[in-house]
Amino acid sequence: MATSLPFLNSTGIWLLSSRQTRRRSQIVSRKDLPEFSAKAVISSQRLRLWPSRSDERFLSSGYLTDVSSSMRSVSVRSQLSTPLISSNDEWGTWTALFATGAFGIWSEKTKVGSAVSGALVSTLIGLAASNLGIISSDSPAFAIVLNFLLPLAVPLLLFRADLRRVVKSTGKLLLAFLIGSIATTVGTVLAYYLVPMKALGPDSWKIAAALMGRHIGGAVNYVAISNALGVSPSVLAAGLAADNVITAVYFTSLFAIGSKIPAEVLPPPTSEDVNKDSETKNKIPVLLIAIGIAVSLAICKAGALITKCLGISGGSLPAITAVVVVLATVFPSQFAHLAPSGEAMALILMQVFFTVIGASGNIWSVINTAPSIFLFALVQIGTHLAVILGVGKLLNIELRLLLLASNANVGGPTTAAGMATAKGWNSLIVPGILAGIFGIAIATFIGIAFGVKVLKFM
Repeated sequence: MATSLPFLNSTGIWLLSSRQTRRRSQIVSRKDLPEFSAKAVISSQRLRLWPSRSDERFLSSGYLTDVSSSMRSVSVRSQLSTPLISSNDEWGTWTALFATGAFGIWSEKTKVGSAVSGALVSTLIGLAASNLGIISSDSPAFAIVLNFLLPLAVPLLLFRADLRRVVKSTGKLLLAFLIGSIATTVGTVLAYYLVPMKALGPDSWKIAAALMGRHIGGAVNYVAISNALGVSPSVLAAGLAADNVITAVYFTSLFAIGSKIPAEVLPPPTSEDVNKDSETKNKIPVLLIAIGIAVSLAICKAGALITKCLGISGGSLPAITAVVVVLATVFPSQFAHLAPSGEAMALILMQVFFTVIGASGNIWSVINTAPSIFLFALVQIGTHLAVILGVGKLLNIELRLLLLASNANVGGPTTAAGMATAKGWNSLIVPGILAGIFGIAIATFIGIAFGVKVLKFM
């Protein structure tokens, strides 16, 4: 008979030794057994059986079943400290990630969700779920999202990135957008000087560079720069949360400034045009989705090979971005054909990514670091607005072009198209989208270079 039971040691309880228990020659009544097991559970902190002949008789008499039943309740209580969905529960984790991403997309149909963006909703839900013990904060699924699904989303977002079309179609809007990009750079330098975010340590200049890229291109640039420079997950989540609050207020300010600018007068669309538009928007052929995913995977492979061959540090996202921009410019019609399906897939993947960013963060770290990032982003965007409006007025650029360009800088192509549509500036919808896509195409490279060469040494 073994002198200890290792499988019981995990509960962390001592059992009374045989000298402390009442000895009986042969019979132990069932009335006495619960009293023994209760004392065994309550009286001590570590589980161990001292060897003696009376113990052997006790264990061989069939009473181990009742003791193990009392131990079972202890082991259940100890498992409550683990997440409800453990890191090894792959199906549960993927269900939680995609369900949260879907909720983030749906939330943009509500007043609150449209104000703060679906990306922030998914991030905050992921942050709360991991810190409340619903899902694990270090699931292997997170690595799959970061290493595969995120790079896959980048080409899908940039199938429209035909630089020649951008230059031809945007006109003065492109000039306003470039002024806005310079304004963001000036705002970044001023904000980092006034709000150095010293509490973030080595992440301070990195998150400043990431927010610079965010306010030239979009959220995907923020992510790409953060990954390339090695920003910690909690700081990344805090930056995203603080910035989304600032941008929500900023977009409201842009609409207020442009409230007196009239809408364009266009003939109302016919019922046939409306039906055709709705059918086009609602129908995305399955074949185009399949081709778009295959092309995006091939671009990711090419970007990874380029990164490896050239020895580029910081991940493959910059190389992937460069490859898709070159291909979309060289083969504009083919890639434009794949764009609707690609953008739909990218939207889903990005929402899942934002959920992972939240789930990887520590809520107390986010609360402690978000205020300084909030102040930094406030100064940065405030300077951006002052510079773009001031320089644009000196160059006699229309106010609506400046406002739309600023929207494309800070929010990206989606918010720019939304503003142009809401204000009735129908002729600027497509140029606004193209300007935003142009920003996404260039912002990653600008943010990384400016961060490494300038911000790091400030």
